[in-house]
Parts: sequence; structure tokens; C-alpha cells
Amino acid sequence: MTHERPRRRAKHRGRGAGAFLRDLAVIVVVAILASFLIKTFLIRSFFIPSQSMEDTLLVNDRILVNELVPHLMPLERGDVVVFKDPGGWLDAPAPVAQNPVAGAADWVLSLFGLSSQDANDHLIKRVIGLPGDHVTCCNALGQMSVNGSPLDEPYVLKQPGTTAVSGTSFDVTVPKDSLWVMGDNRYDSKDSRYNTDTATHGFVPIKDVVGRAFVISWPVTRWTYLSNYPDTFAGVAKGSG
Repeated sequence: MTHERPRRRAKHRGRGAGAFLRDLAVIVVVAILASFLIKTFLIRSFFIPSQSMEDTLLVNDRILVNELVPHLMPLERGDVVVFKDPGGWLDAPAPVAQNPVAGAADWVLSLFGLSSQDANDHLIKRVIGLPGDHVTCCNALGQMSVNGSPLDEPYVLKQPGTTAVSGTSFDVTVPKDSLWVMGDNRYDSKDSRYNTDTATHGFVPIKDVVGRAFVISWPVTRWTYLSNYPDTFAGVAKGSG
């Protein structure tokens, strides 16, 4: 009897360690699955690679995107949206050599929305025109108008000495199922104005919208909610679409 007790204790410890590792593996799998589902259907993280949305968004800011927009929640004028390149807006990214270990790590991070692996083929701009909207620029005061209503746009960054909210004039009507988008840094943003020679003529198909950016999540000192400035668009009548 005295020789059996140590063996039983060792066997019990072995089963305990096995159960712990099994439970840990289940927790990890469930966490990865939950993060994948959240990223796919609810919230996704992106980083800002350019100056086109300054001063609202700065280079290397990280944002959270609500993926329920526009699939379950409607788009609104003033929304800051992330969308896939409709074709020809971005230069083809240079191929990046990556060893298998780094590639696997990047894939795992992407499940948690922490990887920037798809940032090179997405853009972020502010929605100015919805389907059917008539968007023009600029009036005598340098303002842009939507459906005849001039906009007061406090989020626009202008060049020193300029008064107009756009360096180029335009007069467009947004087609069905599309958007007219512009960067807040109006003099340094390759947005709808400068992509009229592409297949979509500068408009963004709503089907290409990934979601609406609603908060700056990183760095902590930059944490803020991203407004769509409802007062700016409050007086705009519904478009013809």
C-alpha cells in the first residue's frame, strides 16, 4: 500500500496537466473563432497610411470600423468610410517578401484585427454625396454645395492663403448605388475629384464599402469619436436617387 500512493499521485498529476492543456487549447480556439467572427461581421481595425484625412486622421493612427454599415445600417453624408479600391485609385503595391514564420504571425494577428496586411488596397475618405445627390464646387465663397445647399465644413484642411475647399471645380450627380467621397485634407487627397478617368468615373460603389470609421483607437493620446458633422448636412435636401 505504501508503494501505491506515489504512483497514484503521479498519475493524478498527469491527468491534471493533460486536462489543463486541453482546456487551454479550447479557450485559444474559441478566442480565435470569436475574434474572427467579430472582425468579419462587426468591427475591424485599420491604420492610416497617408495625409489625405488630416487633421481628422493622422498618419499611423489606428481606427475601428463598424462593418454593419452599410449592410445593416444606412450610410449618411459626412460619414468617414473605409472602402476597397474601386479600380485604379491606388498604385499596385510592391510585393513584400515574407518568411513563413512572419506570414503565420501576420495571419494570426489579422484574426484579431491587429494586422495591417490589407491596408494597402483600402482607402478612407468622407462621404459627401449619396446616390442622386448633385454636388458642385465652388461658389463665390469657396464652398461646396450639395443639392443647392452650401456646406460649412469645419473638418476641411486648406492650404495657407486659400479660401476654397477644393483646388479644382466640379459639377457631378452621384449615380445609383454609388458615393462621392473626399478627403478632409482637400489639397492633398486623391479622392473622387481625381479619379474621374477610372472605370467608376470617380464614384465609389456602395458594395465596395467595408464600413464606417467611428473611433481613433490608437495611440491613446489620439482617442476620439469620429463625427459625421450632422449640422453641416442638416439643411441638405434629399437627392433624386
